[in-house]
Amino acid sequence: MSVKLFGKLAAAALLAAGLAGCIDVNIDVAITSPSTAQATMTQVMSADIYSMVKMSAESGQEQDDSFCTEGELTENGDGSATCIIIEEGNFADLDLGQDEGGMSFTQAGPGLVRVALPTADMQAELGAEDDMDEQTRQMVEAFFEGRTMTIGISGAEIIETNMTISADRTRAEQVIDMLALINGDAGLPDELFAVVRAP
Repeated sequence: MSVKLFGKLAAAALLAAGLAGCIDVNIDVAITSPSTAQATMTQVMSADIYSMVKMSAESGQEQDDSFCTEGELTENGDGSATCIIIEEGNFADLDLGQDEGGMSFTQAGPGLVRVALPTADMQAELGAEDDMDEQTRQMVEAFFEGRTMTIGISGAEIIETNMTISADRTRAEQVIDMLALINGDAGLPDELFAVVRAP
C-alpha cells in the first residue's frame, strides 16, 4: 500500500490499494494555530503480513508503493511493523487531498477552524460490491476483519463536531470499521467535521 496516503485521503485508494486491508491506519490532524496544523499518519502492519513484505523486499521484488517507503519504520517485538509519517505547516501546504475532495480547513470565526473530511466518495467507492464472487468476498473479509481507520482532529478546544469528543474536549475522533465500510453498513455521515479553537 502506498504511504502517500495524505494525498488520497478521501479516495478509494485509501483502503482498496494493495495491502491496505492488512493495516490499521490512524490519521491525526492537530491544529497548531489559526493557519497551521500537524498531520500524523500511523500505519500498523500485522506480523504475518509484514514478514511476507520483508521476504519480497529481500528477494528484490520491492516496489515504489511498498510499505513505508516514506516515513519512519519501526519493527515491533511481536513481529509487526509501524510506519509513522508527520507533516506540518500551513493548511495549504499539507498534502491532505484538499484539491481532490479530501480534508478541508475553513476559518469559522476568530481563532476557529472547521476541519472536514467528506466520506461519501469513500462509502460509494467501497460500498458493497454486487459483482464480487464468493471467493473474492471471503478473501476481502479475511483481509479487512478487525481492521480500522481512525480519524482524529485536535486543538485547544473542540467547539462542535459530529465525531466522538474526548472528556477534556481537545480531540474529536471517528473509528471506521473497514469491513463495515466495504459492506456498506458503516453508517457514516456524508462528512466528518470538527470546529476547533486554535492554540
